[in-house]
Amino acid sequence: MKRIALHLLAYGVVFFSSTFSPVSYAGLADLFSSSDMIAVPELKNPSSMVPTVKNAATLHVKSYVDTRAGMSLNKIGISSERIVGISGKELVLDREVTELVTKAMRKRFDDAGFQLVDNDSATYELNGVVKELTYNVKARDEISISIETTLKEITTGKTIWSGIVVEKDNRFAGISGNSKGDIAQYLQFKLGVVTKKTFDAISATLISMRPDLFNVLPGTKPISGVTVLFTPSADLPASSVVPVVSVMAPPKTGMLVLSTKPARAKVYLGGVYFGLSPLRVEIEAGVQSVDVKLDGYKSASEKVSVRKDDTTELELVLEH
Repeated sequence: MKRIALHLLAYGVVFFSSTFSPVSYAGLADLFSSSDMIAVPELKNPSSMVPTVKNAATLHVKSYVDTRAGMSLNKIGISSERIVGISGKELVLDREVTELVTKAMRKRFDDAGFQLVDNDSATYELNGVVKELTYNVKARDEISISIETTLKEITTGKTIWSGIVVEKDNRFAGISGNSKGDIAQYLQFKLGVVTKKTFDAISATLISMRPDLFNVLPGTKPISGVTVLFTPSADLPASSVVPVVSVMAPPKTGMLVLSTKPARAKVYLGGVYFGLSPLRVEIEAGVQSVDVKLDGYKSASEKVSVRKDDTTELELVLEH
């Protein structure tokens, strides 16, 4: 009851304030939502990464298959803590898990310049298995994603690439707990990590085999987090080393170390909730938007330039 009272007090302050952040508004929407189902937003990519001209590779993305044990098609986990916008204990999506994953993969390849077709007239076929996709809310939020993907050449049926990408993480939601929107945004972020690694590995393999389709020159580089099950190159064992090209190098990252006064404030990076301050997280290098919130204090926002392969420190002081 104490936690519920804190929620109502916090959102009451937001409602009657003349200036409140988009993050606060999202939490308010969760509070008055009529549905317990979690709607994960579509993956977002910077417009600069979307090519204006499609490459010559055509791809048919088939629906992924759900092989998770003991889980209904929409369920992703359970909660033992209070979540704003969800009345029950089960965490359930507004669509089947396979639809969420399939659409995320399609968007990743489409945004990168692949021509997507809905039939076997494509050059390649992408299909896969959702081996694990869970989100459990306990003392800490626990997320676990394991997706196996296979790429085949349609005319020959030959397997071009097969691999598994695993992403596991946890975070502390804080005393005031989660909202339904927090969970949706964090799941979107982690699914984006998985689809990006899958895309990097597959596109690199295709480029090494058919550089004429992409008009680039291939090289080799390991991609962290990818376990390769098959690659046609005799020079490359089934390991984490897969072909990649210099023009498609993995994202440049840096370490952000964030602290607040007082501590234990909710931290949002690019609108995605990452946990409580103090926070140490590896994120993509460049200008990042930081928002912090703490009950009883004014929200603080800052833009910070995260340096590649370096540690960037930021301290925000919250005012009453």
